[in-house]
Amino acid sequence: MAGPYDDRDGKIWLDGRLVDWRAANVHILTHALHYASSVFEGERAYGGRIFKSREHSERLRRSGEMLDMEIPWTVDEIEAAKAAVMAANGLSDAYVRAIAWRGAGEDMGVASRRNPVRLAVAAWEWGAYYGDAKRKGARLDVAKWRRPSPETAPSQAKAAGLYMICTMSKHAAEAKGCSDAMMMDWRGYVAEATGANIFFVRDGEVHTPLPDCFLNGLTRQTVIGLLKDRQIRVHERHILPEELEGFEQCWLTGTAAEVTPVGEIGPWRFEVGALVRAIAQDYERLVRA
Repeated sequence: MAGPYDDRDGKIWLDGRLVDWRAANVHILTHALHYASSVFEGERAYGGRIFKSREHSERLRRSGEMLDMEIPWTVDEIEAAKAAVMAANGLSDAYVRAIAWRGAGEDMGVASRRNPVRLAVAAWEWGAYYGDAKRKGARLDVAKWRRPSPETAPSQAKAAGLYMICTMSKHAAEAKGCSDAMMMDWRGYVAEATGANIFFVRDGEVHTPLPDCFLNGLTRQTVIGLLKDRQIRVHERHILPEELEGFEQCWLTGTAAEVTPVGEIGPWRFEVGALVRAIAQDYERLVRA
């Protein structure tokens, strides 16, 4: 499948039924378009099975609750919708996007309790998120924008509004020839990339930022489990940027990123070493088991 995302063949599940891809539209006065009242999930299917599918559906509902937006479909119904989309489009290995949002209704201001909450699920074929970075390591910029304090935004929700600064940071990175950017948090600690969590290696031990103001990704949690299975010590802690000079390896994790090694971040360089390659292989075996 190729071409603009609004002009493709196939089916999208929208509010309880499969519709033609090009007919999956919303009104210009949809609340989410004006006030970012939407939450979403990014998922990958391998061999016809969505990895951690139910956990994603559960998180989608939790994210909605954090935005005071109850999604009127159960986890089981969301699971069925994803299965229907995969089958209707004849997909086996695919990226799956579930999104819930406040639609157009009687309210068109900040408050929107009278507007319906809508849900859609789409799926398409999607290759490596960072191109050939899995072989030679991604190149990252250092973003000027910082992840906000959890007192200012629902940082544990996968909410569309939280990605505005991520888009801006990634655009700035791409303008410099980088594939992504590393973001700090509001205190100056290392946080994450624009759409992926980050890990570092020093002396055979792994260090990863404490997810106290950004999403604790499902892939992040999975990779920590894989590391512990290998009896590798994992430190979840606050990391200062000046510590990066002492790290030997680095990688990103996420549904789209999977496990992607990092070769450089700003002035810091890392090797695409044995550990990141081993964990990437462990992850690949797990998702296709």
